[in-house]
Order: sequence, then structure tokens, then C-alpha cells
Amino acid sequence: MAGGNERSVKALKEVWKRAENTSCADCGKPDPDWASSTLGVFICLSCSGIHRNIPSISKVKSLKMDYWDDAQVQFLAKHGNAVTKAIYEAHIPIYYYQPTYNDCQVLREQWIRAKYERKEFTEPGKQLPYSDGVKEGILWKRGRDNGQFLPRKFFLSEREGCLKYFTKQDAKEPKINVKIDVINATFQPEKIGNPNGLQITYLKDNKTRNIFVYHESGKEVVDWFNAIRSVQFHYLKVAFPIASDNEIKNRLTRNFLKEGYMEKTGPKQREAFKKRWFTLDHRRLMYFKDPLDAFAKGEVFVGSGENGYSVQKGLPSGTQGNFSWHYGITIVTPDREYLFTCETESDQLDWIRAFTSVINQAMTPQEYASKSLDAIFFPS
Repeated sequence: MAGGNERSVKALKEVWKRAENTSCADCGKPDPDWASSTLGVFICLSCSGIHRNIPSISKVKSLKMDYWDDAQVQFLAKHGNAVTKAIYEAHIPIYYYQPTYNDCQVLREQWIRAKYERKEFTEPGKQLPYSDGVKEGILWKRGRDNGQFLPRKFFLSEREGCLKYFTKQDAKEPKINVKIDVINATFQPEKIGNPNGLQITYLKDNKTRNIFVYHESGKEVVDWFNAIRSVQFHYLKVAFPIASDNEIKNRLTRNFLKEGYMEKTGPKQREAFKKRWFTLDHRRLMYFKDPLDAFAKGEVFVGSGENGYSVQKGLPSGTQGNFSWHYGITIVTPDREYLFTCETESDQLDWIRAFTSVINQAMTPQEYASKSLDAIFFPS
């Protein structure tokens, strides 16, 4: 700690050690070692970089390396994470997604800007750009067949309970019209190759369809994301009137549990293993030839342990299919076994942890109804 006089250094350490200040005020990462001398919050290195981009609002300094004078330390002591959150996070809508340190840059940046720069959550009942039940605008959408991103008009309506997009600005009929309760949205900047990349998925004939979009403005794409959550929340409030707000919140958009490449073989378990991109979306394990495919080549339902599902490290002895990766995984279901291989032991263990977390959860009545998916894992 670079310091100040002995008294101020000691005072700074005492404020820093308060329970409220032991995690980042913006993303929750443990042991923050930066702080804003103008907002009075303790933040992590990553969030400090975002604060540095809004210098008119926040001045950041290292708690270990920078000099803190008595007045600055007293300001931190008077504020801190709890007091500042009570001001800037006083009226966050229940559906608004509050990112963690595991989330992508655009989500964390817009969360920080929404709080401190735009002050979206300081007043009750404030009209927000994602809260009025309707959103219309242009998003750049990846073509299903040609892979080109082209501008498309999107329309979201709480009253109609749907999301639509149109191939032309003046088109009368939408290309798709999707019910809001079958939609998921998750940020995928690396996969899409754009820092503001958003993957929208929906169920069609009990199969998952992917749409990949982005917008040049980080604020605009995050507004779309929270608008989808807002419309979903109000739709589900009507559909499930006795459910609590938190129960409904937990049914809104979700991040995938795990994604990445594995090799797979077919149902006879004698075919050559083929490299495919896999996505585990709760109990749906999907695979694709390419990460940006619109449709999965196949899906398998991953049930609970009490219903006969398990995951095992390695492949059954005598497995005949040729494979180039040697870290095997076997998913056991009541009907058959699914065999996969991973490139590294680290990948293997990560996938096993993800499968185990799903299998250890009891199934809901809705998931029992989805169990028919177990029969549509196509060997291609």
C-alpha cells in the first residue's frame, strides 16, 4: 500500500476490511483492490477499467499502490459498497440482469453505466428503455445459410407475447413470430465474433433454433436483452399468478451450463468418432457441426439420477469406434449409452462436472413432459 501517513493507511485498511467491501460492488468478485474516490465503492481490477472510461463520474485508484489522502479515506469510510448501492441500486427492476464477474464485458459495462452514469435505478417508477413492453429496432442478424450479417427489423411485444423479425423494413409479414415463453437469450461475443454478440434461441417443434445477432451499440443490445426479460417476466406473472417474483425471475433467460468441442459416435458405438460443437442448456444436450449453426444435428435429454441417468468417466471397455481424443465420457440413460471423447483431461472434468450438476437435480413436471427428446439424438 503506497500510502499516506500512518494514520490514513491504517484507516484505509479498516474500511477495506469491512464485510460489505470484501467483494466488488459491481460484479461481486472477491477481494477487490481498487476503489472509486468519487463514488466510494470498492471494485475489482476489471471493473476499475470500465470506471476509468467514465472519468466524469468515477476516479479510480489502487488500494495497494496509490496514495490516499485523509479526505479520500474519510470519503470511503462514509460511503463504501453498502451505502453507495443503497443509492444507485435502490430501484432495480426484478427482471433486470445483474451481471457477475463471469459475464462478458458488454453486460458488465452497461450495468456500471446504467447505475452511475445514467442513474437508471435511483428513482422509483422511472421509465426505462426496456420496461414499456414494446421494443422495435434494427439488429444485425446472421444468415442461416450464407453466414452474412444483415440488418433486420425486430419487434418485441408484451401485449402479443412474442418476438418477430422481418427481412425487409416494409415487410407486412414477419419471417418468424416466436412466443416469448419459448425464447432464451445469452451473450456470445467470442462465438459470434463481435463484442456485442447475442444468441437468441427458441423451441420450434420441440427442437432448438438459434439466431445470432449483434448491434454496434452495447447499450442497445443490452436494452434488447433486458426488454426480452421484461416481457417474459410479465407474461409469466400472468401465466403463473401464484408464483413469487423470485421464482419467475429464475425462469427468465439463462446462460448455457457448458459449451465446447467433443467427439461423438453413433448409436451402434462402432462408427468413427466425429468432432462436433456441444451445448448443454440445462437438460438439453445439443450438438452442431459448426458453433453458429441455426439448428442442432441432434439433442438428448439429460434426466436426473433418480430416473436412471448417470455420467461416467471413460468409455466402456471394448469400444470399437476410432477416436483421436482419449479422454472419454459415458452418459447413461434408461434407453442407451452416449459416448464422447474430449481433447484434454481438463475438458473432460469440466464436462463431467456440468453433467453431474444437472443429473443431481430433481426433475420438474415440465421436464418429465420433455423426456421424449431422449429418442432424437441423430448419428451424423
